[in-house]
Amino acid sequence: MKRVLGLGLLFCGVSAFGQATFHGNIARTGVYESAGPVQLKGVKWTFKTGGAIVASPAIADGVVYITGMDGHLFAIDQETGKEKWNFKSRMPIASSPAVSGGTVYFVSSAGSLAAIDATTGKPKWVFATEFERKFEAKNLHGYPSPAQTIPDAWDIWTSSPAVSNGKVYFGSGDGNIYAVAADTGVELWKVQTKDVVHASPAVFNNTVYIGSWDSNLYAINAETGDEKWSFKAGEDNTIHNQVGFQSSPAVVDGVVYVGCRDGHVYALDAANGHKKWDYSTNKSWVNGTPAVRDGVVYVGTSDSSRFMALDAKTGRLRWNFAAKAYMFSSAALAGDQAYVGDHNGKLYAVETKTGKLAWEFQVEASKKDPMKVLNADGSLNQEAFAPVFGDFEDMYLDTYRFISIGAILSSPAVDKGVVFFGSMDGSLYALQ
Repeated sequence: MKRVLGLGLLFCGVSAFGQATFHGNIARTGVYESAGPVQLKGVKWTFKTGGAIVASPAIADGVVYITGMDGHLFAIDQETGKEKWNFKSRMPIASSPAVSGGTVYFVSSAGSLAAIDATTGKPKWVFATEFERKFEAKNLHGYPSPAQTIPDAWDIWTSSPAVSNGKVYFGSGDGNIYAVAADTGVELWKVQTKDVVHASPAVFNNTVYIGSWDSNLYAINAETGDEKWSFKAGEDNTIHNQVGFQSSPAVVDGVVYVGCRDGHVYALDAANGHKKWDYSTNKSWVNGTPAVRDGVVYVGTSDSSRFMALDAKTGRLRWNFAAKAYMFSSAALAGDQAYVGDHNGKLYAVETKTGKLAWEFQVEASKKDPMKVLNADGSLNQEAFAPVFGDFEDMYLDTYRFISIGAILSSPAVDKGVVFFGSMDGSLYALQ
């Protein structure tokens, strides 16, 4: 058992609000009941934080909850955009919050799961993991020196918790997958993997599905922690580029859909882990979580800068949308549109049937583009990404370049006809 700080209140069950967790629900399907804006009328409100936002908003009881790299969890009035309260963590927060039973849960970059009172912003309890770290490897992405262990700047997020049946499930940089009691924070079980676990769990049919940087996707009994099966994706033991799960799985109709940094989208039988199909992206990472509805899988890619619709049964490509820049954001499906963010600082509304652009919104930092990292069409100016240090430090400099244009790694949430998302410009946006 782990020591916890403070006491929790009685857990009241899973929130009825589907958008109160990452990617819409604990099966992570990305489907929202409320339609979003068919045409962009404008910005309803903007809330400014003190640092970049890479996590995704959760909405419950008229409040939008968002975490930021300034170390804050904010509670914001859904209608007015005014702050209700904030909680300060001692380190940046890259986990999307989950709201359930009057409690907001997030995974700290300091290596803990925090439970915060949704009404007051006061901590209920904190569960400490063994430690937290980024994915790291020698010769990572081919950067010199081959002898130096390099932390991956593209390991952006920490795990976003899933709350189900009185338990909170999440992954940790210590390589473990945890289940803790939602009301007290007491450890119920943990499963050790062979590397960092920063993907977010999906929970369906008493099973927890989650991927690790060890390139395994695990299916775990939600009650006991017993492994049901594991699926091994591709490996890259040379430069560790084509390896690991950052994408979280989406579970629909007995199938697990998940992207991988090995350049594939996988469809696996939820009962036994057998592969139904895989779609190759020609070595382009798939870091976003697939959104699945009505027999179609929607997901973006990194280097090839695509947003795709795949047939859920066969994996065949239905359409391609040219996203112009890297796409780590996971799409929200609402009405007849998919809403998804892009590294170029644009939010796209794409028609789900045709793949055509309905509208786009560009943050001000992207329009100003102070470091001239974008071309006129929104694609990346490769000359602006020329190496400066000639080693892994260039990877971190690239991160700063994307902060300068307000890249959108956050995954949108849709409610009452409004799209909510965060940007690396430090703002939470509400578009109507």
